[in-house]
Amino acid sequence: MLAGVVQDFLIIWATIDPIGTMALFAGLTAKLSSEQRRKTAVRAILYAGAVLLGAIVIGQILLGAMGISLVSFQLAGGIILFLFGLQMIFSEGSNDEHVEPKHDMAVFPLAIPSTASPGAILAVILLTDNHTHPITEQVVTSLMMLLVLAITLVLLLLSGRILKVIGTGGASILVRIMGMILAALSVEFIIEAVMLEGWLGGG
Repeated sequence: MLAGVVQDFLIIWATIDPIGTMALFAGLTAKLSSEQRRKTAVRAILYAGAVLLGAIVIGQILLGAMGISLVSFQLAGGIILFLFGLQMIFSEGSNDEHVEPKHDMAVFPLAIPSTASPGAILAVILLTDNHTHPITEQVVTSLMMLLVLAITLVLLLLSGRILKVIGTGGASILVRIMGMILAALSVEFIIEAVMLEGWLGGG
């Protein structure tokens, strides 16, 4: 149970990528006042949380309505998460986003796609599969997701101070480490999906 909780936490952490979001937040809000930065951080996390909780609640229902099995989704999700991890590893580390002045940066790009990234949405749907995980495990996974979002909020609020300590180089190293972990975990998703379908081992 504990191992599963830790694995869920690592997957959600890697896909939400609090460190990368913190670096992006620091760059985008550099010219804002402390109060504006705080409000932007809180709104971004609230928006991201709503999106991810929505994915947990109705994501699998939508897949069922479209006739997509969870095994197929898990295989596709594992491949996408693997590519997502590779992107984190080989990213140039540029946080330049073309955001129009009239757009709320708390929505784009901070909430979507930085915090509630496509990878995070895929991950929470896979980790709360009704056919594989009992309701208690789904609740724990949801709590892990909320915990990661809470940690992300703290990092956003302290982004200026943290980046002064670890520097952009330190943030880049942390993002790449999480990318490697995510790539490894996504391979587990792929292998599990393939074995469930009996494509390996003569099943």
